[in-house]
Amino acid sequence: MRADRLLSILLLLQIHRRITARELAERLEVSERTILRDMDALSSTGVPVVAERGAGGGWSLVDGYQVKLTGLNAAEIQSLFMPRPSQLLADLGLHQPSEAALVKLAAALPPTARQQAEFARRRILIDSRGWRDPAESIASLPILLDALWRERKLKFLYTKGFETEQPCEPTARIASPLGLVAKGNIWYLVAQVQAETRTYRVSRIREAAVLDEPVLRPADFDLAAYWNRSATLFREQLPRYYATFLVESGVMKWARYRGWRLEEETPMDGRVRIRIRFDIEEEALQFALSFGSHLEVLEPAELRSQVMASAEAILRRGLQ
Repeated sequence: MRADRLLSILLLLQIHRRITARELAERLEVSERTILRDMDALSSTGVPVVAERGAGGGWSLVDGYQVKLTGLNAAEIQSLFMPRPSQLLADLGLHQPSEAALVKLAAALPPTARQQAEFARRRILIDSRGWRDPAESIASLPILLDALWRERKLKFLYTKGFETEQPCEPTARIASPLGLVAKGNIWYLVAQVQAETRTYRVSRIREAAVLDEPVLRPADFDLAAYWNRSATLFREQLPRYYATFLVESGVMKWARYRGWRLEEETPMDGRVRIRIRFDIEEEALQFALSFGSHLEVLEPAELRSQVMASAEAILRRGLQ
């Protein structure tokens, strides 16, 4: 603990050039007497600390004493100090350590380089959360992380997605954790179960516990390569349902804004013929009903029939 405090004092002296014992005590949450003892300890190890009395005085380092990071250009410095996704780091319990590491790096930079780092931090913000991201429970994440760091197997209950109308019952799993992946702000566990590598959504994991059995991690396993292959396969296996519409310009603007997957777009007599790829038929039906008379279904024929039937049902309900 004291070694960490001594390093913090040294770094603060490098950043501020001169700082009082009271300021150091407040920042490090210790007494001024403790700070004075720490200064004696630094001096005894050869660190050239100097005390100046009177107004404007305080503790400082002898001019020219500084640990420097050399060989870094401006772009490299800015990349090091670019803001990280704070929520994801907080999920892992690494937000404060990350900030502490940046303080130490900043202290080791020459003044000009430190200004470049601060320049980047003040002008760039990375927020990984979407506007409509659902709040997901990650209560199991610390346990998964503990198993990952210690390379121990996990047991947990897992509930699959809601592919059917019937609620899914959780099933027990024993898995060898290989990695954690954040997709946006959603966490996934990559683990090996019975020699097969699988992906589990952390929010669906319950009652996780770390086992004593060690994980035999495959020597050739590459987390990034696995995730890229898995994501590509997932996209390729998504269901596809194509529908063609004739829409007004206002619908076209909304379709672009919502990010619908437009396959074709052809202007026709003041309107636009568009072909959209949906995941399922129900999604296309909801899209068609959303815009009423501003949209006409061209194909497929069964979708036209469903839209007409839904419109008639709505009309009958309104006349009751």
